[in-house]
Amino acid sequence: MLPSIFGENLFDEMFDDAFEMMPFGRRNPLYGRHGKNLMKTDVRETNDTYELDIDMPGFKKDEIKAQVENGYLTISAAKSLDKDEKDKKGRYIRRERYAGQCSRSFYVGDDVKEKDVTAKFEDGILKLSIPKKEMKKLPQSHSIEIE
Repeated sequence: MLPSIFGENLFDEMFDDAFEMMPFGRRNPLYGRHGKNLMKTDVRETNDTYELDIDMPGFKKDEIKAQVENGYLTISAAKSLDKDEKDKKGRYIRRERYAGQCSRSFYVGDDVKEKDVTAKFEDGILKLSIPKKEMKKLPQSHSIEIE
């Protein structure tokens, strides 16, 4: 069996969506066309919090950042690989892991601050807990009588 130089198999790119082939397409440089599978998130609501479980396979804790700014919680991850053609055990024939970054944002409201959010990373899953803040009541509208 000969290794394919085109991707996972000979026809992978031939039958891709036409827009993915364009320069403005949806390809993610970190994981190629599989980038859409990255950072899958489950959001759970409890009485007091919103719980997020974000899949982050292949990342280490120090490669992940979480920050709150302007009412948005942004999770970002960056990976860098050694670009050397050779390692201690020999030269690479094929490399499918890439360097790059990805991020995802969630609107959490202007009242949520970084100190309110707790985060834990284990087994490739980032677990975040965001407290619920009391919703501000909008002023009631009053009708103006038109003569």
